[in-house]
Amino acid sequence: LGFPFSDPIADGPVIQNASTVSLNSGAKIEKFFNLVKKIRKEIDIPLVLMTYTNVLYTHGYSTFMSKAKSVGIDGLIIPDMSIEESKEYLKSAKKNNLDTIFLVSPNTKNDRLKKIASASTGFLYMVAVFGTTGVQTKIHKYTIDAIKNAKKVIGGKLPIGIGFGVSTPADVKKYVSLGIDAVIVGSANLKIIENTPSSKLQQKITEYTKKLKKNTRI
Repeated sequence: LGFPFSDPIADGPVIQNASTVSLNSGAKIEKFFNLVKKIRKEIDIPLVLMTYTNVLYTHGYSTFMSKAKSVGIDGLIIPDMSIEESKEYLKSAKKNNLDTIFLVSPNTKNDRLKKIASASTGFLYMVAVFGTTGVQTKIHKYTIDAIKNAKKVIGGKLPIGIGFGVSTPADVKKYVSLGIDAVIVGSANLKIIENTPSSKLQQKITEYTKKLKKNTRI
């Protein structure tokens, strides 16, 4: 579940635009938490909040995480949270029993990869491309090499999810064949939202998700 931020540095134009529209339409963290409460009443699968460091910092890490946990959030993805500045964040997350899902990129060195993986719980988020989020046209060799290396370095101690540029059933099939445990699809879903009448939106998202999910079963 994404909560918008005014300067989403990890995101491409699609999610940047969605963030701007959301904030201009009055998105507030209390409204978000109320929405999470409603979702939690209907499902029991883990819910992960993806947002940016300043959102947590402004409210206070402990205060924000306590509230997030109380409404049903199970973990956090904070793209701009560096491992070097995460002491207070990690302390508050542990106190509130929240998973901390850190990001690594294809050029993350092995010693740093180990450090980030050791601070991560839930899963490790592998960034598939150099750059921001958005629909890509191919899976790069450097991404395949990075996945193989990360699996070797981590040694099965932590699941690996991959995101940034994942958009087609073929992408999903390829990544799963490489041993990836989860795929994260954001921009492609938002493109559907942008281009679909509200009356048909649920159907379109459902059809698209089913196509992706089908290719996780190889």
